[in-house]
Amino acid sequence: MTAPHPIVPPAGPAEGVGMPGTDRRRFLGYVVAGATLITAADLALGMPGAQSTVTAPQPAELYDLNDLLTHAALATSNLIAIQIHDDGTASFALPRMEVGQGITTSTAMIIAEELDIDVAQVRVSLADARPELVFNQLTGGSNTTISTFTPIRVAAAIAKGALLDAAARLLGDNLDQVRIKGEGIIEGLTGSITYAELAREAASDTTRQVGVLLKRPEKFTVIGTPQNRIDARAAVTGQKQFAMDLEVPGALPTMVCRPPTLNGRPMALRNRDAVLTMPGVTHVAEVPTGYAVRAETFGQCIDAVRAMDVEWQDGPLVQQSDGDVRGHLRAAQLPFVVPPLGKTVEHEFTFWFRGNSALEPNCAIADVRKDSAEIWGGLKSPVVAQEQIALTVGLPIDKVRVHVVQGGGSFGRKLFFDAALEAAQISRAMGAPVKLMWHRADDARQGRTHPMVVSKVRASYSGKQVNTFEQRNCSVRTDFTHGLGEIITRFAAQLPVAGNYAFAQTVFLLTQELGYNFGVVDQLLSEVDLPFNTGSMRNIYSPDTRCAVELTVDDLARRMGEDPYAFRLRTARSPRTKAVLEAVGEAAEWGKPMPAGTAQGVAIHKEYKGVTACVVEIDCRPDTVNRRIRNAVTGPRVTRATFAVDAGLVVNPRGLEAQMQGGVMDGIALALTSSLHFRQGRFLEASWDNYFYTRHWNAPPEMQVVIVDNDVTQPGGAGEAGVAASFAAVACAYWRATGGPMPTSFPINHQTLSFEPKPFVPPVPASPTDGRDHTY
Repeated sequence: MTAPHPIVPPAGPAEGVGMPGTDRRRFLGYVVAGATLITAADLALGMPGAQSTVTAPQPAELYDLNDLLTHAALATSNLIAIQIHDDGTASFALPRMEVGQGITTSTAMIIAEELDIDVAQVRVSLADARPELVFNQLTGGSNTTISTFTPIRVAAAIAKGALLDAAARLLGDNLDQVRIKGEGIIEGLTGSITYAELAREAASDTTRQVGVLLKRPEKFTVIGTPQNRIDARAAVTGQKQFAMDLEVPGALPTMVCRPPTLNGRPMALRNRDAVLTMPGVTHVAEVPTGYAVRAETFGQCIDAVRAMDVEWQDGPLVQQSDGDVRGHLRAAQLPFVVPPLGKTVEHEFTFWFRGNSALEPNCAIADVRKDSAEIWGGLKSPVVAQEQIALTVGLPIDKVRVHVVQGGGSFGRKLFFDAALEAAQISRAMGAPVKLMWHRADDARQGRTHPMVVSKVRASYSGKQVNTFEQRNCSVRTDFTHGLGEIITRFAAQLPVAGNYAFAQTVFLLTQELGYNFGVVDQLLSEVDLPFNTGSMRNIYSPDTRCAVELTVDDLARRMGEDPYAFRLRTARSPRTKAVLEAVGEAAEWGKPMPAGTAQGVAIHKEYKGVTACVVEIDCRPDTVNRRIRNAVTGPRVTRATFAVDAGLVVNPRGLEAQMQGGVMDGIALALTSSLHFRQGRFLEASWDNYFYTRHWNAPPEMQVVIVDNDVTQPGGAGEAGVAASFAAVACAYWRATGGPMPTSFPINHQTLSFEPKPFVPPVPASPTDGRDHTY
């Protein structure tokens, strides 16, 4: 390819060819030097700074967490590239992590759209850790599609432009005489030619800048159409490769014997020699978190862990229980500062600890040698992981390779790289490759939790008008050392939050938007620094904050003599909020007659550049609450859930629907059944059989997701958008159905311990041998 691609297009340019300017479809990018065609976007030029969105009563209304994450990624957007191969396919190494949210599918759809090829002709892999991307390789905040949508489109459109250019040259036609025929074929006046034939011809031996014009949304044929996940077949047939499926030479199963109290420390292994003689055992090593054992099988590891005779130092919270923690949070609450105007409503809510475990056990593979290290794991912040592992094992960063593997769920857990770091420590101590897996009990008792929160709300009103609304959340400190904290530090001067806020307070302010016209609104977070292992669990602060808000909204409506749905519709702050409320109210048949002991509940939430509303029906009648299911927690049941979502431009409606369904399951669990119990310095739960996430017998038999049309041309986030409104709607429905005092402790069954805690020494239970007895 020798003829230069035009930066300034002729009048009426074809899509895929253009120049930068004020038109939101025109961008710059690069044709990158390579053997076949490689293209990249450059969005750092001409972008507005954050300074223009600095002042607002609620910062998230003008500049939210997704703006921060998107701007942080812009500077290196030109470093992610699309390649066209000799077979006519396109490939892209996504600098994010797929954990089941469907981003590899939506990314393939975006590329296919701009290239005018089939989704099946696009291969999306996960990029290894790339330090040069800086802040552009963190998967969090439901930001992947928001921040990558335009860069990926630009890179794909540049590729299409280069292919058209090459086709015109080879066919002897003018550029305006060739067009995309479809399925990777370009035709001109004198014939046609395929992308496969053009892949090398369109390549460049030097990197050069070009302009591009993106496809108009009304011409989309892929974006906005329901697509099955590109990895669905591999997932259901067992072909999909997770970290524990990888066969790394020499990496044997490895587990750790952990302390009986949270964050305890190992003092001595009294029977080390005996453990080393156990069947299959090859190595035993001390690490900061306990004693690691490497063996031929995981079963032999479990036997060795259970046989270890260890002296432990108690953890720092050995005298504390969750009631004590709540006392610390209450004592540290910030005061209300807005003088009430009229009658006053005031409530306090407690949200207990919740587990942040993913369905896939915490795991990683590590091979650390004297002069290099190689790591494999499900990592949502691989650049930070690479830095920390290099520092820990004493190697330069460029000597540590970190491979990102698809994960089996995350819920925010895999923003942290605990298993990868621990595997590196063990491999270095043993001098051998290891395949580390945490036991379920390890993650429940020593892993990460959603911090406990105490939330106080005070509102004042007169007549039909809410005059003031204040909220004070006090939380156990949230750990943001997974990389988001570094982004906040880098962009602190540009954020619309004054003062020296901590990471958590900044995230809180950039994610909370009340959504109602309630006069003076003031929502703040404070923290207590207690040594818990906390995480950025799905939707972080929003479910608890929203639940407290929406119950208070119900109370305000009750005091004003209004229907809670009509009250929300009257006070909703934005047309988009009103639109989802109207959609969900109509679909859910709001206000229909309901039997005593049952009720509907409604709630909204606004975040991730979108807005949601949920209506649920709950059954709190004795025959339902007292259902008997073996080894199960039952209680009230949500019998119907209707969820309306406006997520901006929707790339894959089927994927969005699935995300909302999962979010509703989260919301039901947070309201009714799932929490961790902390007693005398240790969590009692030891696996999913003790942790009561929504089961089939508590899932609603009826569920409907309504995707609300809008005129937004940019996508919003979907991964976490279904949680907050559904949690709050269930809480509101429960209050209306029971007719008693407002529920203020969540989940509502936390004060009932519904299981017999497993022993703490040994730290993991014996592998079950009666699985068939538990088959239903």
